Amino acid sequence: MSTRRNIYFYHKKDSDMNLKVKPLYELAKFHHFTIVNDYKKANIIVSIGGDGTFLQAVRKTGFRDDCLYAGISTLGSLSMYCDFHIDNTDKMIEAMTNEQIEVRRYPTIEVTIDDQTSFYCLNEFSIRSAIIKTFVLDVLIDDLHFETFRGDGMVVATPTGSTAYNKSLRGSIVDPLLPCLQVSEMASLNNNRYRTLGSSFILSGERKLTLEVVQDGNDHPTMGMDNEALSIQHVEKIDIKLSDKKIKTVKLKDNSFWEKVKRTFL
Repeated sequence: MSTRRNIYFYHKKDSDMNLKVKPLYELAKFHHFTIVNDYKKANIIVSIGGDGTFLQAVRKTGFRDDCLYAGISTLGSLSMYCDFHIDNTDKMIEAMTNEQIEVRRYPTIEVTIDDQTSFYCLNEFSIRSAIIKTFVLDVLIDDLHFETFRGDGMVVATPTGSTAYNKSLRGSIVDPLLPCLQVSEMASLNNNRYRTLGSSFILSGERKLTLEVVQDGNDHPTMGMDNEALSIQHVEKIDIKLSDKKIKTVKLKDNSFWEKVKRTFL
């Protein structure tokens, strides 16, 4: 990490958090890192909090693929995106001073709404009915109609996002070395008129997924990009594909993706 010297800390600015992070600022200065207040000038971006904070840090700093992200947990344990704990500075020092550090690359998805607004997701894109009523989606794969879905909504997850919302919908956990998307249903309605696969399915990263919202009066869905809501009132078409943009994080010894899965769930 010797060529990466500009560091930006992302965290809440309340008094309690400022007190917690003060030793981290001092540690960075002691090891001759330059602390910057503008994330655009950083080549290391550190989130301090939990996985939700990490997701926000990536989003608020523009999904930069030219810098290294790191997550520091202030909670009771480590998590999927937080490789360090705020009370364990030895591990941080080892990573900061190791010139042979390995980098883990997390895939992201790109979502385009009505051929106009585009954004990225690190975990998942979700779409659901905004009222207590099912809504209808035509599901297309590479512009070929696959199924007509009626239900509460759908989640499209990255491999790393497969451990989050997707898992609660009984989706599979996917190795992030596999460039793919996973599509999972929320409470689908299956009858003589509407028929869906009834299980999550995985698409190659070369595929394009399209969700067309059937305009039947319930066409103002609630959409989420990771842990943030998207405020678009009227939606007709959503195109989703795997992005070339990858989020780089520190890869520590004995802390592979599957070791994280075991630590978190088993």
